[in-house]
Amino acid sequence: MAEREHADRVAQVHAAARSAEGIWGPKRALAAALRELLEALPRSAAADSEVEALVPMIRDAARVLAAAGPLAPGDVPTSLYSGMEHFMDVGPIVGLSNAIAPPLEFQLDNEAGVVRGGGRFGAAYEGAPGLLHGGFLAAAIDELLGVATVLSGGPGMTRELTVHYLRPTPIDVELCFTARLDRAEGRKLFVSADVEANGLRTAKASGVFTAVQDHHFEAFARARKARDET
Repeated sequence: MAEREHADRVAQVHAAARSAEGIWGPKRALAAALRELLEALPRSAAADSEVEALVPMIRDAARVLAAAGPLAPGDVPTSLYSGMEHFMDVGPIVGLSNAIAPPLEFQLDNEAGVVRGGGRFGAAYEGAPGLLHGGFLAAAIDELLGVATVLSGGPGMTRELTVHYLRPTPIDVELCFTARLDRAEGRKLFVSADVEANGLRTAKASGVFTAVQDHHFEAFARARKARDET
């Protein structure tokens, strides 16, 4: 069926995007180093002078990257959706080259009709002491549910998201996510998810997503390009 074929193609593209070819290897290594910096900075007891000495180094690095300009279209892997060619590297939840991403890893299980994910949120995402900030957990769930929409035969975008926090979710432990497509009613896609930590369910969620087609992504990509050129 068309839905399964589409989900298989998404899984293949996802797997291909995991390979760190060319510039992506160094970018991912740099992002990993920056994550270490983000983890250590807020609670570090380093002296004022030591922290101040790092500022020009970080700004110099940023200038080097900015001066190189943006990637050309041929520098990114293929994707099923326009403008999403390198989302596995730039996404705020899964982006391997994005220092603010944990990053989390999601796998599409087409046979079982579910999406499974895992990953760890460290101290940079702490809300209450030792606990994950609920907003970051909601963002991760939203990402997972978005992946689950491809089981409908195409992507979807968030229209409504409801998260029930059943118990506090700790930081620095492996979280397990499971999401599924419950049903489709026209362009409305109904999805749900669960989150576990240390074998206990900490949250459950449901969402309504709107099915979108590639011409929507093309329009988003054109608008982004126009903004970048102004």
